[in-house]
Amino acid sequence: QSRLNLPDCHKLSVFHLNNVKEPEISVELNVFRAQWMSELKPNSGSNGGNRGLSSRAADLRRKQELAREEKARELFLKAVEEEENGAVYEAIKYYRRAMQIVPDIEFKINYSRSPDPDGGNEKDMDGEIEDLLAYFHQQLILQDNSLKICVPEVEMTQMHISALPPEVLIYIFRWVVSSDLDLRALEQLSLVCRGFYICARDPEIWRLACLRVWGRSCTKLVPFNSWREMFLERPRVRFDGVYISKTAYIRQGEESLDGFYRAWHQVEYYRYLRFFPDGQVMMLTTPEDPLVTVPRLRSRNTRVESIMCGHYRLSQDTDNQTKVFVVVSKRKEEVNHCATRGAPAPETEHSFHVGLQLSSGGRQSFNKLNWIHHSCHINYRSTGETVVTAFDLDQMYASFFFARVKSYTAFSERPL
Repeated sequence: QSRLNLPDCHKLSVFHLNNVKEPEISVELNVFRAQWMSELKPNSGSNGGNRGLSSRAADLRRKQELAREEKARELFLKAVEEEENGAVYEAIKYYRRAMQIVPDIEFKINYSRSPDPDGGNEKDMDGEIEDLLAYFHQQLILQDNSLKICVPEVEMTQMHISALPPEVLIYIFRWVVSSDLDLRALEQLSLVCRGFYICARDPEIWRLACLRVWGRSCTKLVPFNSWREMFLERPRVRFDGVYISKTAYIRQGEESLDGFYRAWHQVEYYRYLRFFPDGQVMMLTTPEDPLVTVPRLRSRNTRVESIMCGHYRLSQDTDNQTKVFVVVSKRKEEVNHCATRGAPAPETEHSFHVGLQLSSGGRQSFNKLNWIHHSCHINYRSTGETVVTAFDLDQMYASFFFARVKSYTAFSERPL
């Protein structure tokens, strides 16, 4: 009987539902059902009837506003996601639908952009990480009084990785990081599931990585809150690629035989710096293009001619500027090989000392090295005397910029 004798306001609501736009249909329908069910319930009493009706009407309006705002928020966030993915046309449609429901929805949303894992900006706020870790710990499955890191998504006939204890999984993760400190692969591995996320945030892994980079100078966390935060934010050189400096200049050539013209030559050459976590470094100066040279620098045992090897150290001064000091020289094997071919053994030993200042530019961290010092040390074996020649840093010393090389961390030789 109640359904047959609908009030006029309900009839108007039904008529209105047939003429609203698609995004508002579900909202209006939910409001209509809530109003209908509230009127079917018996009144609590005759006293204060008008106040009860007004309060119910206010509640309905409030529910309607919340429902509209929730729908608009969902559409707006969907538009933001489409815009970030490059689907501008789809984003415009979602923006329009959201603003048709709530015109000022843009100012009612508090959303934050997720950081770039590379590069990066793979940085999370510590409070968020702690909350997320605690949440994932609560979501883990307890079965047979043993903690299971993950569960198979489909039924399997073979042994699943979830059967391994957490200690074994963390050891596998140390192989993923490897002795090359490929923490980028560890961050990608943490995206697999909640259990992998917890293993990838194991403090011992990040502590070992910090010890490999800074040694004894990182025994304390202060001012950082975690080992992971220290590794991500403290200035350091990168090992998953090579720093490249390109120098180009114009050189005057010889005059032609008839004296009619003089040629001019454009000279281009590259300097390469490859750092390793154990403190070793390789430096190469060559006119060859990076496409040819970079793959040959993958291994520290490369046979590239005229390459110089040595060691480096990081230094942070009181001005909070991180500097990299490099000492390189020709390999002893190459010098001995020249002597065995009939040439007399050299009476001098040459080593090159390079000072660089580490900085960040663009979206990547620690991707730029600026020259601050370059000198050649000549040691005379007969007298033991050392002569130092410092070079003037001019436009011929272009800054180094980092280029990530995927093949450098494609294989793992030793665990972290």
